[in-house]
Amino acid sequence: MAATDFKDYYAILGVSKTASSDDIKKAYRKLARQYHPDVNQNNRAAEARFKEVNEAYEVLSDADKRRKYDQFGQYWRQAGQAGAGWSPTGAGGPGVDFDNLEFGQYGSFEDFIDALLGRFNTPGGAPGGPRSYTSRPGAGPGTGRAPGNSGFSDYSGFDGAASGANTDREAPLTLTLSEAFQGVSKRLNLGSEMIDVRIPAGAKTGTKIRVRGKGQVNPYNQQRGDLYLIVELQPHAFFQFDGDNLVCELPIAPDEAVLGTQIDVPTPDGFVKVNIPAGIRSGQSLRLRGKGWPNPKGGRSDQMVKIVIVPPKDPSAAEKELYEKIRVARTFDPRSNLQQVKI
Repeated sequence: MAATDFKDYYAILGVSKTASSDDIKKAYRKLARQYHPDVNQNNRAAEARFKEVNEAYEVLSDADKRRKYDQFGQYWRQAGQAGAGWSPTGAGGPGVDFDNLEFGQYGSFEDFIDALLGRFNTPGGAPGGPRSYTSRPGAGPGTGRAPGNSGFSDYSGFDGAASGANTDREAPLTLTLSEAFQGVSKRLNLGSEMIDVRIPAGAKTGTKIRVRGKGQVNPYNQQRGDLYLIVELQPHAFFQFDGDNLVCELPIAPDEAVLGTQIDVPTPDGFVKVNIPAGIRSGQSLRLRGKGWPNPKGGRSDQMVKIVIVPPKDPSAAEKELYEKIRVARTFDPRSNLQQVKI
């Protein structure tokens, strides 16, 4: 990669180089929602921006990749592939100071490695004299390089297939409450391909949906990692979550609270009749068993109905007259116990 191809992942996400992992995640989620192809259909500029944001997050959210990116700049990926014997700390043996290397002077990573190998084999290089390298089976004779690779050397004992390269990746997936409750099929644009994913009923914010074999390609064995979709539910005007249960507020009039009544209450799959007992207080909750959120393993949680007593904002003259009569006739004093309050 030439120096002009360098991408500043921090600038892409709009964070500083000292940003915490939480700050990086928040910035990524905001930008991913803003430029997601589902929100910007047929917008190539937004699609390109979405790819950049995902690429930046993939690197900066991984502690090891971020460390290499901070040290090696545009050569961080090749540095990570150069073998188990080459790491940012103690790389290439004792006495080799990578911090003093000027990476921008090299046109390619191969040029950089050639210069680095020359440093190892010069009198002022690593202590102990020249370092030896071996090729894996099939490498060109005497070259120390495997044919067809990017030009960096195979180090002794290095086995690319056994490398712990992280090829999994994450992406946000925004769902409506209805989609998450019923389950839904989504077509996703991964940049290089379109895939159809079935989201089972019962997903909630934070739920991870694993899509096997749709992650990054492992450069050593060419196998793909997995894609993890992180669910985020859109806010709903009536339903909220309290743990696994659904909660909602049910407004009732003062006379309904005093006398009791029967009310049709919305649930995720339709209305149910709920008996409101006489004398119920504002803030009390009624439990609707099995009317809450689906459990992916079967069954449903409960729906909690919180009562809110709402007085009329603009009562009619007749209502005011009746309330006056109630006030005159009322024997109940809701503040009778306040006389006993002391500090």
